[in-house]
Amino acid sequence: MSARKLLFVDRDGCLIEEPADEQIDRFEKLALLPGVIAALQRCVAAGYELVMVSNQDGLGTASFPEADFAGPQALLMQILSSQGIRFREVLIDRSLPAEALDTRKPGVGMLRHYLADDGWSRAASAVVGDRATDMQLAANLGVRGLRVGVQGMDWAQIAHVLCDAPRVAVIERNTRETRIRVRVDLDSDAAPEVRTGLGYFDHMLEQIGKHGGFALQLRADGDLAVDEHHTVEDCALALGQALRQALGDKRGIARYGAADAADAVPDSSAAQPVRLPMDEASATALLDLSGRPWFVFNGHFPRERVGDLPTELVPHFFRSLSDTLGATLHLDVRGENAHHMVEICFKAVARALRTALRREGDALPSTKGVL
Repeated sequence: MSARKLLFVDRDGCLIEEPADEQIDRFEKLALLPGVIAALQRCVAAGYELVMVSNQDGLGTASFPEADFAGPQALLMQILSSQGIRFREVLIDRSLPAEALDTRKPGVGMLRHYLADDGWSRAASAVVGDRATDMQLAANLGVRGLRVGVQGMDWAQIAHVLCDAPRVAVIERNTRETRIRVRVDLDSDAAPEVRTGLGYFDHMLEQIGKHGGFALQLRADGDLAVDEHHTVEDCALALGQALRQALGDKRGIARYGAADAADAVPDSSAAQPVRLPMDEASATALLDLSGRPWFVFNGHFPRERVGDLPTELVPHFFRSLSDTLGATLHLDVRGENAHHMVEICFKAVARALRTALRREGDALPSTKGVL
């Protein structure tokens, strides 16, 4: 099947704001939705062919004369075209709901020629609209439906979904000892949201999201009345599983990562393996997303706990993370202050993850053909 991608786009409430009377019949009613130009430019650059699909109730009747519609529509198309946004086809249904014609969305009557055409990819195509009928149209066409507006996403988020092929995963790990939910988005740098019941451990997990350069949401309810072990271990296992799932087949990733000096050393002009410092403490992390779990740790913490986190669980956390992520991780730490040492461990691994997760193209970084 061809890789051609089609984007079926609604008009009113999607490309342009929809007034209370649901008719854009005067120029002063025409107003683009925020961000729509930039988003559609991204979609066009990503190879999407655009098709406008719109219901215009009673168009051509006395209550909605053709001339009232034509002027604003022509101006809309001129504005979009001036920004490099052109539609291969504009499909308008003029019927009223009571007529129940199959050309009216969510019916596919206007789109039969696309249903009969195998020259485009259903998996890579989508419908964008603001109503439930648009989402039903997507289902009827066998493509994704993306809802824009107050009940959905803004246009920047729509473009992110369509053009960035977001690497997102949600993992729920429920045992007799813990209940954990993790969500990661490797192509978003939203602020981390973490709650495990262990304050210092929350702070360390936030370092992984922040310095790893990906969005991390993690919620854990564990048997803390027993001790911290199960919560820390299972959070690591769930996080590693989420990262591995989000990576998919790993095509295009850098694969190898090392703690780099981009943040720690201001005059560093390029990422390179270094010891990341935190006051008197420092750490080095070397990472390979090889699919083969292996963990090597060198270091000794001068006290047994930092806050509510036993320091013996720090290497155990990273060993468990490596197991489900399928990664080789070498971590070395030295210092005198246990708080600094633990924190720089998490930051160093996060920086190595940032490098290894980075997209560099479409190739699989392995001579074996699989990771």
